[in-house]
Amino acid sequence: MNEKQTDKKKWLRIGGNVLFYGAILLLIFNPAAKGWLLQQLMAVGLFKAEIKKEAPANTQTPAAASFSFRDEKGAVVSTADLKGKVVFINFWATWCPPCIAEMPSLNDLYNQFRDEENIVFLFINEDEDTGKAVDFLAKKGYTMPMVTRAGNVPSEIYSGTLPTTVVLNKEGSIVFKEEGLAKYNSTSFINQLKALL
Repeated sequence: MNEKQTDKKKWLRIGGNVLFYGAILLLIFNPAAKGWLLQQLMAVGLFKAEIKKEAPANTQTPAAASFSFRDEKGAVVSTADLKGKVVFINFWATWCPPCIAEMPSLNDLYNQFRDEENIVFLFINEDEDTGKAVDFLAKKGYTMPMVTRAGNVPSEIYSGTLPTTVVLNKEGSIVFKEEGLAKYNSTSFINQLKALL
């Protein structure tokens, strides 16, 4: 009997180890699993976005914060042309688990403001194959518009970290910058964004 219990404990321990290491490997090699885990962490209140009352230390003049992008119709537009509107900018890619994790909150935020004339959303895709990004958005049922860069972006706006989110106020100055994922559809962030309008 004692030997039987020892064997049972041994197999339970081995099974537990296999499950643990299997879960770790899944999180390491599967972007969708990483994205799911990050979404769960956002749901419990981690990664909150907040627009501070005081401007970020790297706030630049509007001219320094401007860059060009290609809209969904292929037209090249400059953020300088959007002066007088709040500009919400998000750099993302389909291969980026944190980007995928924050997509539901970004899509929800966009849908809440989509009819507001004083705010523009730029979801700038960094995939080499933009067709893959278009397919990803369609498959997930996301309605947010996708744009691409049309030249260099100032490092004050984007330094290559994905995801990166920036908010420009109506004067074109940076009032919010987050490198890494955050939850953007929280009531507090929505109210802070409304205050800029």
